[in-house]
Amino acid sequence: MAETIRRAMLAVYDKRGIPELAKALHELGWQIVSTGGTAATVRNAGIPVTEVAELTGSPEMFNGRVKTLHPIVHGGILYRRGIDDADAEKYGVPNIDLVAGNLYPFVETVAGGAAFADAIEQIDIGGPAMIRAASKNHMSVLPIIDPADYDEIVAALRASNGDPSAIDAAARRRLAAKAFQHVAHYDTNIAEYLRDAGDIFPAQLTVAMTRREELRYGENPHQRGAFYTLDSVKTPVEGIGAFEQHHGKAMSYVNILDADAAYNVVADFEEPAIAIIKHTNPACFAAGDEPGGVAGLYQRALTEGDFLSAYGGIIATNRVVDFAFADALREVRSPSDGSTRMFYEIVIAPGYDADALEHLKKKSADLRILTAPLGSPHADRVEVRGVRGGMLVENADVSQDHTWNVVSERQPSEAELADLKIAWIICKHVKSNAVAFVKDRVLIGMGAGQPNRVGSAELCKEQAGDRAKGAVAATDALIPFPDTVEVCASAGCVVVAHTGGSIRDNESVDAANRLGVSLVVTGVRHFRH
Repeated sequence: MAETIRRAMLAVYDKRGIPELAKALHELGWQIVSTGGTAATVRNAGIPVTEVAELTGSPEMFNGRVKTLHPIVHGGILYRRGIDDADAEKYGVPNIDLVAGNLYPFVETVAGGAAFADAIEQIDIGGPAMIRAASKNHMSVLPIIDPADYDEIVAALRASNGDPSAIDAAARRRLAAKAFQHVAHYDTNIAEYLRDAGDIFPAQLTVAMTRREELRYGENPHQRGAFYTLDSVKTPVEGIGAFEQHHGKAMSYVNILDADAAYNVVADFEEPAIAIIKHTNPACFAAGDEPGGVAGLYQRALTEGDFLSAYGGIIATNRVVDFAFADALREVRSPSDGSTRMFYEIVIAPGYDADALEHLKKKSADLRILTAPLGSPHADRVEVRGVRGGMLVENADVSQDHTWNVVSERQPSEAELADLKIAWIICKHVKSNAVAFVKDRVLIGMGAGQPNRVGSAELCKEQAGDRAKGAVAATDALIPFPDTVEVCASAGCVVVAHTGGSIRDNESVDAANRLGVSLVVTGVRHFRH
């Protein structure tokens, strides 16, 4: 069948750029075919348009539910040029050479709190069918789902006097891949919405993500990296996923990881808190109401914590940054070398006073200053982690459950229990095997990622030094042998908390009683690998 007319099917919810696209195609001699709302937009722009019902000879049905689901439409998109021409002519199927389509706002409708029946009505059927058809037959039909691609296509068509065959195979394949991904993302959100709340591990799982930005580099400079937000109709984007950058160099892969780790620590606390993170582990931490506010907390966290590791770290707080804190960040010098100002990669907080933000920008041209919503850190959410050849999926460790079951003769004081609560929460954010020493609401020793728990306790002891006298210790799992209790006690700790559950628990209890230490069992494990 000789193709004397080139046709474009325009059927979009997002009508940005449609008048301009239709005008350009019309000027190139194309016929515009469109559905109701899009047809009105084209017509209002003064461009001739053929309604789909005119093309098919069939009216729209069921209040618009059935418009483009017709053999004339799908035949015109799907028939193979040069192969199925005789059938197209036999059945009177006109060629459709371009499909510009995007889908009903299902995600936006659900996010607005729509009732179930209203959400169901925003599940697009005809749109995905046409997009998929055009994408399958992309060597003959141009599938366009993104208004950002209109100008490129129009320029190519103008250069060829309207001939779509001038658009090469690579460009067509890129458009098709983008279109299929668009539909897959859409369907993923619908599937999530329809699943029962407790069904977080279905037999088949797709994850919807949107690229937020390409990163300066991956984990190392020779690796590429990108940051995607997890799109969910049930879980809002919060924390680092919703960060806004106000100043400094572009983010890298490690920057995102560290900023996430830092913000997650402080988000776990109701009281004012500040953390300084190095390689996803807290090097310095303090919490509570302090004279001087967050600036005072910062001073204590730095001077009483691992200030050597803090240099070049990431700072997070769960309070709005005021001028006093910004000034402290600019002016505080290393406790080990009074001539050296502390250097940080990132500051992240829920907000900044205007004068504090401007003051902080003067610290360094490279300092990344971020805001992000704290959101609901204890709300259930799913975490996805890649391994070679697969993905691990789990519900995040947002538990705040614990019991202070004292199994030793010595009973901890209220002040010691307050410190123990901080140590226990910090352990959740430290790489296993984790041990944390806390004294007067400040992290004074941290051992992370060691093959055995004693090694982590020894690191805490070395780091804390004389400050450990009267401190409390917590570890993220059970203590299998009494040696961990013995190391903590030798450092000066007066309380040790662990999960409990070892067949040798009695040996640890005996060691605690012999050394005059309170031993507390929480019943909860917080491994972080």
